[in-house]
Amino acid sequence: MIANRSIPDATVMPELAYPDVTEAADWLCDAFGFSVRLRIGNHRAQLVYGDGAMIVIELGDAAAPRADSLTHAMLVRVEDADLHHEQASRAGARILSPPTDYPYGERQYTAADLGGHVWTFSQSIADVDPASWGGEVPR
Repeated sequence: MIANRSIPDATVMPELAYPDVTEAADWLCDAFGFSVRLRIGNHRAQLVYGDGAMIVIELGDAAAPRADSLTHAMLVRVEDADLHHEQASRAGARILSPPTDYPYGERQYTAADLGGHVWTFSQSIADVDPASWGGEVPR
């Protein structure tokens, strides 16, 4: 797998949604000992703990989770997003977004599983400095 400064080295990363990403990331760091790896505007933050990682994502306009709000998702790093996408499609996964290259050096697609859970599969395609696309690495 290509190393990419724009994504943690972890293979599987839960994505948890909160109404205020900055507040949630700071709280998770203070309460549970995570460290902020990267902030992406005020809508995403990558947190690390040991060799694990998680991503705090924006819940949206809701003050609290609703039944129709995304409150969690999974991000899984894969060797080949296109091959993985083909396998998932054949198995009946509902594809929410096709494989797409992003400026942060990842090729990703998103699918829903049979329970409606959202999964993003990400292939590193380049090592990209987060500052080049607006990411902020805390010092």
